[in-house]
Amino acid sequence: MELAGRILTVDIGRVAKQANGAALMRYGDTTVLSTATASDKPREGIDFFPLSVEYEEKMYAVGKIPGGFNKREGKASEHAILTSRVIDRPMRPLFPKDYRNDVTLNNMVMAVDSECNPEVVAMLGSSIATCISDIPFDGPCAATQIGMVNGELVVNPSLAQKEISDLQLTVASTREKVIMIEAGANEIPEAKMIEAIFKAHEVNQEIIAFIDKIVAECGKEKHSYESCAVPEELFAAIKEIVTPEEMEEAVFTDEKQVREENIRVITEKLEEAFAENEEWLAVLGEAVYQYQKKTVRKMILKDHKRPDGRAITEIRPLAAETDIIPRVHGSAMFTRGQTQICTITTLAPLSEAQRLDGLDEFEVSKRYMHHYNFPSYSVGETKPSRGPGRREIGHGALAERALVPVIPGVEEFPYAIRTVSETFESNGSTSQASICASTMSLMAAGVPIKKPVAGISCGLVTGETDDDYLVLTDIQGLEDFFGDMDFKVAGTHDGITAIQMDIKIHGLTRQIIEEAIARTKEAREYILTEVMEKCIPAPRKTVSKYAPKIVQIQIDPEKIGDVVGQRGKTINAIIDETGVKIDIDDNGGVSICGTDQHMMDKAVEYIKTITTDYQEGQIFTGKVISIKEFGAFLEFAPGKEGMVHISKISKERIEKVEDVLSIGDVVKVVCLGKDKMGRISFSMKDVPEEA
Repeated sequence: MELAGRILTVDIGRVAKQANGAALMRYGDTTVLSTATASDKPREGIDFFPLSVEYEEKMYAVGKIPGGFNKREGKASEHAILTSRVIDRPMRPLFPKDYRNDVTLNNMVMAVDSECNPEVVAMLGSSIATCISDIPFDGPCAATQIGMVNGELVVNPSLAQKEISDLQLTVASTREKVIMIEAGANEIPEAKMIEAIFKAHEVNQEIIAFIDKIVAECGKEKHSYESCAVPEELFAAIKEIVTPEEMEEAVFTDEKQVREENIRVITEKLEEAFAENEEWLAVLGEAVYQYQKKTVRKMILKDHKRPDGRAITEIRPLAAETDIIPRVHGSAMFTRGQTQICTITTLAPLSEAQRLDGLDEFEVSKRYMHHYNFPSYSVGETKPSRGPGRREIGHGALAERALVPVIPGVEEFPYAIRTVSETFESNGSTSQASICASTMSLMAAGVPIKKPVAGISCGLVTGETDDDYLVLTDIQGLEDFFGDMDFKVAGTHDGITAIQMDIKIHGLTRQIIEEAIARTKEAREYILTEVMEKCIPAPRKTVSKYAPKIVQIQIDPEKIGDVVGQRGKTINAIIDETGVKIDIDDNGGVSICGTDQHMMDKAVEYIKTITTDYQEGQIFTGKVISIKEFGAFLEFAPGKEGMVHISKISKERIEKVEDVLSIGDVVKVVCLGKDKMGRISFSMKDVPEEA
């Protein structure tokens, strides 16, 4: 089919025939092999659907050999992990809820055409491979990316268009509804964002019609499977022991620990009652979960009662403070109910920016990095730390995407910036709390961000019809766990900077999306105005005394080699003497970073001296480094030398240079130009008295 002016080709049945489903995808010259495979039998002892989504970046796809010592692809990059999550989110809700067979969706990127994004191809490939397989799946779904260049919406933008786009939006849809939204934006107004979402939804319908034709021609019959649903008789028996009113009382509290203790007591009571029935005991945990879920959903949807007693649009108690950690460059803590995040900001020279080795030709480094950590103690659990998982990487990337549009340019603020969000306590939407904490931490660190950014999440509970639903502002963990949606939106007063939407149902109507976006805007405005801006109204005028200071100067790009010197001799000499860090870009921009202002000024003076065209009459200060019969050699900047002839040392006649000068002496000289050998020539005796 033709898709956004380029040809999308799907090749079925030629490769990977032993997978349950396989599609060799080609969009332009971008080529991805997508496969879907399921185990023959359900995995025992689990109460969830074991889906694994992989996105493999092969460096040969862009004609590169992997960097580092090990010249083969290693663990997945952060970009690959984030792409896997974007594929997972629309696919997962379309599998049967009681399916327990292991399923793996694998996407191998084999060639990349800069005009055609491999992420979109992999998303479509996963849907097609699963639809034509015998794996139970209520698809198809399709995905489209939207950019905005010069105010115009662009379908599936090329890499060149993405570089200048104010919007990076990915939307997945089923036949009727939107099932996933992921966006990064440069303060896009809500109305424009909604327009972009439904432009993508329209394109998705064309793709779904194309997939339907493929399935009709190549699709296998779906296999039957062993259902793991909880027996209805067990539900009936549970309700005789624990009435709906008792379950409602157990979950109706704003204290997570109290609620968990109440459920533990109920579970023990039921285990005792069903001690003789091993079959029921095996699924009792799932049954109690389902009972809680039905109770909470009924309370919210029918009675408009939330477990913690809040109104439908009410935000939990908020608190914000800065400078809670000493000596770091910036810190802030944001608390929303039982969700608490502390973010620490670190500033460093531009050489500390992160280098990226991936398939994206444009993004080779980034100077703003956001990392998110979620230790087990934040939810009252105990388990060893094994480093960040996919969830932590995804939450960190979401917060980073939300804040990038307000980070000042290199010209204004020549630092590499890292923010680290530590989750102290978690009960719903820590990723959005980390955006609020990071904004304040950046401001406390003296980063002149353009505008403050806040984030909030809305939830959803649906009934039997599209019109029977309730959108909840600021969902806590229980409402996320038992609800149908986690709709996260971050932005400034003026527009949206990031969206991430996860749902557990088969899509959202336009009415729900518009209401959720409007609700998050209202909440975001309140958080910014009433909490964050009252805590810290503007970025600090200066960076912390513990942060490195950076001075920027501009030199002639043709003089870069003079500053660096042969094999780095000159620049290393400046660094060794002054203790600063020096970064030079290809355009002649020089950043001098240090903590001692005197030494930074000295390094600046050296660089200016080295890059100045030496003209007659210029005054320099130099150190005697060598004495000959005919004169003395002076070093007037690291790696830069000139000579004072014996006749130019003193106004009186001298027999030997050593009568006036010794090695190590520091003297003032005036430039006489260059001698016949091209060396810079100096005079001591002709230095003006006022110099």
